Amino acid sequence: MPFRALGLDANILKAITEAGYTEPTPIQAAAIPLILGGQDLIGIAQTGTGKTAAFTLPILCKLAGLIGAGQKRGIRVLVLAPTRELVVQIEENVRAYGRHLPLRMATVFGGVGERPQIQALQSGVDIVVATPGRLLDLMGRRFGNFSGLQFLVLDEADRMLDMGFLPDIRRIVQAMPVKRQTMLFSASLSREIEQVTREFQHTPKVVQIGRRANPAETVTQLVYEVPKHLKTDLLVHLLQGPQLNMVLVFVRMKHSADRLAVSLERKGIKTATIHSNRSQNQRLSALKDFKSGRVRVLVATDIAARGIDVDGISHVVNFDFPMHSEDYVHRIGRTGRAHAVGDAISFITSADYGALRMLERFIGRGIVRKRAEGFDYKMAAAPGTHESEHRNRPPQKGSSQPQSSEKSRHGAGQVGHRFKARWQR
Repeated sequence: MPFRALGLDANILKAITEAGYTEPTPIQAAAIPLILGGQDLIGIAQTGTGKTAAFTLPILCKLAGLIGAGQKRGIRVLVLAPTRELVVQIEENVRAYGRHLPLRMATVFGGVGERPQIQALQSGVDIVVATPGRLLDLMGRRFGNFSGLQFLVLDEADRMLDMGFLPDIRRIVQAMPVKRQTMLFSASLSREIEQVTREFQHTPKVVQIGRRANPAETVTQLVYEVPKHLKTDLLVHLLQGPQLNMVLVFVRMKHSADRLAVSLERKGIKTATIHSNRSQNQRLSALKDFKSGRVRVLVATDIAARGIDVDGISHVVNFDFPMHSEDYVHRIGRTGRAHAVGDAISFITSADYGALRMLERFIGRGIVRKRAEGFDYKMAAAPGTHESEHRNRPPQKGSSQPQSSEKSRHGAGQVGHRFKARWQR
């Protein structure tokens, strides 16, 4: 089915064609007619299936009709999203699809100065895309007139609930006109999401695409078993392959992201980082460099798991295995987006076996274990040191060369013995 069969405005169809799209994704084909028909909507689909365009295109189409009818200008659309990165990504999509429409928009999020955002709200805009915290703060100081709002979108609603935004969202929604069209998009339909829909929506239609919480079928998933102190060496080894040309690496902690980036840079691998200690300008600069190819590897914490929408990511690497299965799904959704293909690689240590088994039950499939060809699993780097730096360090006075015992190579206790048994099969 081509986009023109969905009843979209001619100016929007022109922008879609200029963006290089010809056919809607399943979530777009199902959601767009319902939104155009005025229905409240619950859209359930995995990450990377085109959910942003599924609500952006029909809303822009309806806005074009309102402007053509000569209605008074004002804030007609509010889109709430969990992270600054996602707000920026939605803004880019709206501007691309609405490039031939006389629309004005503003973004509202924390981490940057509020004065330009206040000025934008006061100057009069049609669309506001915002994170709940900063928007609620500005609304509390009476910035932004939402009395004429007609369209409310809760994007990545499950993530916003996970991040504790529900009280803020409730206060924001209570300040909106009761008569409006409300759309909610989520990767899963949990009991919490169902409760939110009962609060905020009126007889919504449900569109669910694909298996519940199932990672994209176009993503190849692999697991590499490796002790903790060899993970950086293994990542460097894998990055020697030319097929890993645009790689998003996930770690658990902010300091781990910075430390890993330094190690990769020392190996001549251009790397950038995104985490909560980075300023908004630093995050945007890192994303820009990653998109343009100036850096090959982007190291991120889970704050970026739902905020990065970059075409062409060849691999997602779970350097630190996620503690929650839902985080795994959102992480690997950064590759294999829409109809593209991609690979998801996970490093696991002996401490991750339980989480891996839970994940496989969650997604309803086993994940292939793989051994890295040509990688020396018997390296003598001691746990707690940084890989090659340890190997190149001269012996301390009064000591011999690094010991070759199982304890020095793999750590104390049973961990080393278990890994040895697996490697030497």
